[in-house]
Amino acid sequence: MFNILEVSHLCQTFTSGRGSKKIVVKAVDDVSFDVRYAETFGLVGESGCGKTTTGRTIIRLYNPTSGKVTFDGREISGKMDRSLSRYLAENIAMIFQDPIESLNPRMTVEEIIGEGLRLRDNKSKAQVHEEVIEMLKRVGLTEEHATRYPHEFSGGQRQRIGIARAMIVKPKMIIADEPVSALDVSIQAQVINLLNDLKQEMGLTVLFIAHNLSVVKYFSDRIGVMYYGKLVEIARSDSLYDHPLHPYTKALLSAIPQPNPLTERRRQRIDYIPERDHDYSVEKPEMRKVEEEHYVYCSESEYESYLKQLKRG
Repeated sequence: MFNILEVSHLCQTFTSGRGSKKIVVKAVDDVSFDVRYAETFGLVGESGCGKTTTGRTIIRLYNPTSGKVTFDGREISGKMDRSLSRYLAENIAMIFQDPIESLNPRMTVEEIIGEGLRLRDNKSKAQVHEEVIEMLKRVGLTEEHATRYPHEFSGGQRQRIGIARAMIVKPKMIIADEPVSALDVSIQAQVINLLNDLKQEMGLTVLFIAHNLSVVKYFSDRIGVMYYGKLVEIARSDSLYDHPLHPYTKALLSAIPQPNPLTERRRQRIDYIPERDHDYSVEKPEMRKVEEEHYVYCSESEYESYLKQLKRG
């Protein structure tokens, strides 16, 4: 199976202030990974780790500071022009985290969902209307919803509208930026199942960004773990949960609540303190392969330790 997305040494920095008060923040620091055709790649980490910035840089909401991004054989990290802008609009769509802020309150649902079709294709108003109604039904809404405005819907319904807006242009890849984090728990499962069904029906590739590790495990084929702008571990979903190696990954997994209050009370949580858990004063870390499809950001001595852990099972 070939890679549809290849991210190589991607860096994204932001600058604030002037002169002596100038501050440069590395939001994404030398990140490399690939996403295969029709797979779901989960990108996880705590708030502020750079996962959302990575997704926004890939789709060119931010211009990358350095590095290279290739989508379906074409570089999309170079100079932005009309051709590249159209290519991105036709092939990659994004579902945003906040279903309220991401929808224009002055546009009807039909205008919001149909906007991509109107900009991309030379279709009549009747054709756009027909496709919008069909997509509304596919995401669990009705034809009557087309004439309403975003404020008339619940959070879950607004996110369905956002999903419909992304899907209607039939993209090859979806970047889902924490699509359920702003929703009630009871609604999260409905939206995740909807995304999964649409992925299967349309053969989509999904870059799924989230901090809820339980959701990511259910939805993702492979997972990348980010910490302070760096990828620290990449593995298949089952391998990451069964045999986490990087101490930060272990800390994240230990924070997942358990449904049984008795075991939850006794369960030992793991904290991650880089200054304590690593000594990179002599050996410098790099991304190393520890087993098939399993990579960890580590030094040589840590690498040997991780191999022993895997042998012990």
